[in-house]
Amino acid sequence: MMKRILPHPALSIMLLVVWLLMANDITVGGVLLGALLGIVLPKFTEPFWPDRPRVRFGRALLGYCLVVLADIVIANFQIAWLILFRRNRDLRSRWLVVPVALTTPEAITVLAATISLTPGTVSSDVSADGRSLLVHALDVGDETAEIARLKSRYEARLQRIFA
Repeated sequence: MMKRILPHPALSIMLLVVWLLMANDITVGGVLLGALLGIVLPKFTEPFWPDRPRVRFGRALLGYCLVVLADIVIANFQIAWLILFRRNRDLRSRWLVVPVALTTPEAITVLAATISLTPGTVSSDVSADGRSLLVHALDVGDETAEIARLKSRYEARLQRIFA
C-alpha cells in the first residue's frame, strides 16, 4: 500500500526539502504544497524508473554528505588562494580520465555531480560505456594522485551507499 502512494520515498522527501528551501519559508501551505509535489511527481515519473536504485541510508550516506561539504568548504579556500596569489600561467590545469567502477546510472550521476560541486573540478562527460568520467581540474600536480583521491574520497563511499 505504501509503495503505491510513495513509489520513491527518498525522492518524495528530497522534493519536499528542496521545495521548502526554494520557498525560503516554512509555512503550513508550503509544507502541504511540497508534500503534494513529493507525492505527485514521483507517481508521474515512476514508469521511467523501472529499476529503483538501492540506496543505503544511514551512516554511509551521512558520512558521504559530511565529506562532500568539508571538501567544498576547503576547495573554496584553495581556489580563492589560487586566484589571489598565483598567476594564471602557474596553474596546472588538466583533463583527467577517471575510471569508474560504479555500475548504476544514479551512482555515476551522483559522482559526476559531486565532482562538479567541488570548486576547481568539473565533470564534463561520461564515456559511452559508463566506465569513465572526463574531469577538468584547475590545478593538479600529480594526475595519478588526483584520480586516486577522487576514487577513494567519493567513489568508494558511493559504492557502499548504492549497494
